[in-house]
Amino acid sequence: MNGTRKRNAVLKGAALFFVLLGLSGLAFSYWVGGQLVAPRPATVGPPPADLHAEPVLIDGKPRPIHGWWITGDADKGSVLLLHGIRANRTAMIGRARMLAKHGYSVLLIDLQAHGESSGDAITLGLRESAGVQSAREWIGGRRPGGPIGAIGVSLGGASILLGPSPSGFDAVVLEAVYPDARQALRNRMAMRFGPGAPLLSKLLEVQVKPRLGISVDRLRPINHIGAIGAPVMIIAGGRDQHTTPTESAALFASARYPKEYWLLPQAAHQDFQNLDPAGYEARVLGFLQRHLTGRATSTGITAAHPPVAPAQAGS
Repeated sequence: MNGTRKRNAVLKGAALFFVLLGLSGLAFSYWVGGQLVAPRPATVGPPPADLHAEPVLIDGKPRPIHGWWITGDADKGSVLLLHGIRANRTAMIGRARMLAKHGYSVLLIDLQAHGESSGDAITLGLRESAGVQSAREWIGGRRPGGPIGAIGVSLGGASILLGPSPSGFDAVVLEAVYPDARQALRNRMAMRFGPGAPLLSKLLEVQVKPRLGISVDRLRPINHIGAIGAPVMIIAGGRDQHTTPTESAALFASARYPKEYWLLPQAAHQDFQNLDPAGYEARVLGFLQRHLTGRATSTGITAAHPPVAPAQAGS
């Protein structure tokens, strides 16, 4: 009898332990999910004096969008700069300087729920796309009839692809943009939690709908890149674990011509311009000039053919 009681007590204790463990796991996953989508407000302040930029407030839908505008040469196009997740327009200052030096007009904005643009949550590009559309229309008002390009980093690029198609841009550069939100979650959880990543990723996936009112199936930029309606350049990092080279190559394969692909073999999920300023300027400016002004010289990019394997794309 005593042995039976002891066994029952052990079983009850084990059951209670696993129940508490499961509840702790659920609570932890809910906390992680909250951190992933929490707004990242910041006081940005005035633009650097050398940018010669003016602060602007764009009447976005459903919320206003804060940004800086640089007026360039009348015969050059305009470029919209879109930062990555949990950043703001200051992350794009280097690109703005590069473009302004070559005469482009430039608009840097804070995506919704970032910097000085309000928002309830980060939505991995879906709701942010409304601000991108408003910003593009604003540029059209400042430069009627002029060509408009965009450079989107990570979240910024997803915000272009998840918006209306065709996008209305004349050239688009996408840097380290995730093709599918499910895989993006798995990648990030694997980097942080190792063996526990598959279960945690699943728990995060099921939170998307109740938290954001969005099905995770809608967060697949790869489904939209074929309808973007503009020449596209995809830039990837060979050591990027957030958006792997294989995923970037798949995104490239889904795009229509004309398209270009540039792999930086040593790059992780980082600022590609800071890593290789000269290469970035030559390739990105060359792409924009080809499609916004038509005055580019060859940069040696074999853009007409998708990479056989990401490692062969070169730097």
